[in-house]
Amino acid sequence: MTATATTTSLRGAGRARTGRRGFGAMLATEARLWLREPGTVFFALAFPTVLLLGVGFAIPGMRDPITGAEPPWEGLVAIAAFVPIVLAAAIATPALTTMPVHIATFREKGVLRRLSTTPMRPQAILLAHLVINLVAVTVAAVLALVVAQLAFGLPVPESTGTVVLSFVLAVAAMYSLGTLIAARASTASTASAIGTLVYFPLLFLSGLWTPGPMMPEAVERVAQFTPLGAAAQAMTAGWFVQDFPTLQVVVMAAWTAVLLPLGVKLFRWS
Repeated sequence: MTATATTTSLRGAGRARTGRRGFGAMLATEARLWLREPGTVFFALAFPTVLLLGVGFAIPGMRDPITGAEPPWEGLVAIAAFVPIVLAAAIATPALTTMPVHIATFREKGVLRRLSTTPMRPQAILLAHLVINLVAVTVAAVLALVVAQLAFGLPVPESTGTVVLSFVLAVAAMYSLGTLIAARASTASTASAIGTLVYFPLLFLSGLWTPGPMMPEAVERVAQFTPLGAAAQAMTAGWFVQDFPTLQVVVMAAWTAVLLPLGVKLFRWS
């Protein structure tokens, strides 16, 4: 349904208007179609907040201060250690589970090939979905932080700039990975399978099951070289530690520098 509606709407939009105005019509069309899919909207916007509330209220002790731990964890409310991890999950969920599937659906249904016959080039649909997903990531992150503050109270980040920088680099790295998956997946089911296969191991390495002081040292060392593990560790450092996470920042930048050009180069339009 999405692919058919996209093709029909964008043929008219492409013939009528090109450039910025034509892209605006495409973006509006894709945004409306995106909002019609409840599952996509839930996991992109609400899942991080639901995850944070579930962990905070369902697991005993998560709202109690941590005792017997080394700084900066001593005295910290346990659920606060999950906040950087939830922000990482907010980035990874649409990057790996929704965007590649949408693009693969367009390829499978021939939308990209048909768009190439109109004044609106196929690249525009990629940019439209990138804009939609970036807005979704921002909304999801802000919503999770606001709800967490109201429900649990959060400490002020030691370095807001480091948290923001780490978040931006995490977005770049994870969407570069999502672009690479979307570049080669021939069908929506293939994109979903590959995205899921990558998504859950990266969530584990981000610390979703073993946050902060609970993560074994060996796992932490491996995680810091993965895009999502580096993201969670960098945001954790910005929030709770004064030292700048140089290694994690370099790792995220390196993943972006490798994956994004590779995804663009290998992208299949049909």
